[in-house]
Amino acid sequence: MPYISNTDKEREVMLKEIGVSSFDELIANIPEKFRLKEFLGLEPAMSELEIAKRLFEITSKNLCTNKANSFMGAGVYDHFIPAAVDYIISRAEFLTAYTPYQAEVSQGTLQAIYEYQSMICDLTGMDISNAGMYDGASAAAEAILMAARKTRKYKAIIAGTINPRFKEVIKVYTEGVGIELVYIPAVNGVINPADVKNAMDDKTACVVVQTPNYFGNFEDMFEMDTVIHETKALFIAVVDPISLAVMNAPAEYHTDIVVGEGQALGNKQYYSGPLFGFLATKMDLNRMMPGRIVGETVDTDGKRAYALTLQAREQHIRRDKATSNICSNQALCTLAATVYMSMLGKNGLIEVASQCATKAHYLANEIAKLDGFELAFNHPFFKEFTIKTPKAATEIKARLLEKNILAGVDLSEIGEDNMLLIAVTEKKSKADLDAFVNALMEVNNG
Repeated sequence: MPYISNTDKEREVMLKEIGVSSFDELIANIPEKFRLKEFLGLEPAMSELEIAKRLFEITSKNLCTNKANSFMGAGVYDHFIPAAVDYIISRAEFLTAYTPYQAEVSQGTLQAIYEYQSMICDLTGMDISNAGMYDGASAAAEAILMAARKTRKYKAIIAGTINPRFKEVIKVYTEGVGIELVYIPAVNGVINPADVKNAMDDKTACVVVQTPNYFGNFEDMFEMDTVIHETKALFIAVVDPISLAVMNAPAEYHTDIVVGEGQALGNKQYYSGPLFGFLATKMDLNRMMPGRIVGETVDTDGKRAYALTLQAREQHIRRDKATSNICSNQALCTLAATVYMSMLGKNGLIEVASQCATKAHYLANEIAKLDGFELAFNHPFFKEFTIKTPKAATEIKARLLEKNILAGVDLSEIGEDNMLLIAVTEKKSKADLDAFVNALMEVNNG
């Protein structure tokens, strides 16, 4: 962010240019009751040097994952990002580009989005992808609205094992539309397909299942396919894109719509935002898709060209006909994902996913050997798993923070006081994993 000073003289010039004599005259139309009556309590004005030092003092208090041994996850993960990713997305033509509306002057941006869509289709096995969503949670909510438009039904069955943040966003997105949300409770860390079947009726528009789910466990998506598609309901899968490098593509279990959080693909953790969601689907649902879609065509000279297509947003068509009012496709975040996937390639993604899985299973086995600790569930998992703790997870997290370890996510927020959700990525060395195990043992013995 640039340092921009405003002197009294500069303020006078601006007020004069606006056509008022004072700041009070500028805000004369704002009622008194809405005006600030006291000072904000800000520090005195500083020079650029002084403010730079002050900001560094403040930001130095942050405990980033380069300083701490972090096992945080629950939707936002600490994967390695090659330096070239930041270098490329920092180029001015990408960093400052907001919108690809004018196709004749934004061919580079449009091509990057087209490549992103193609990669998401390769990863998921689906026919078509849009240009990106705000985040994984809103992508899931948009998929439900999409299913309601397609089926003209207004009941969504949702696995109780999806991320709690997704549940909150889905509730906000759907309550004004009148969609009934039915949650299937977890049974030993997963949902039972029979419970889904019993909840379905002729009013069901879709079923939403996350795998790996919030506890880190894989759901039985092939059985879900059988149960869901006995009716005309749509199957919506929420997936971790990194897991798709080594697990079945959603198309293999006949998902109708695939969504997920794309942060793991070359994007930093950024205090859990900004993020980006991905959404891919079957071709016969293309006109129900929200957001932007970039298509490939030819110009008047027969040369390859790119343009926005199927623009069913309220900025382009009548609001009551629009599929979405999403105003951004998170272009810079999806560009980072595109660069990341291009650099790693198929074999690189497989290597990342394999290392995540191998290291997560090693850590889970070592923790399970400690007195009082055990795996909470006996299900296959990918890079994240849940353990039962002999003490409150809140206490364990606080004690490990003293040792510069971010121990994971305390599941007391969903009513599980003695459960800890632990994520492991390819960045972890054996020394990092062993240090975590030793710290858990010391805290438990202490």
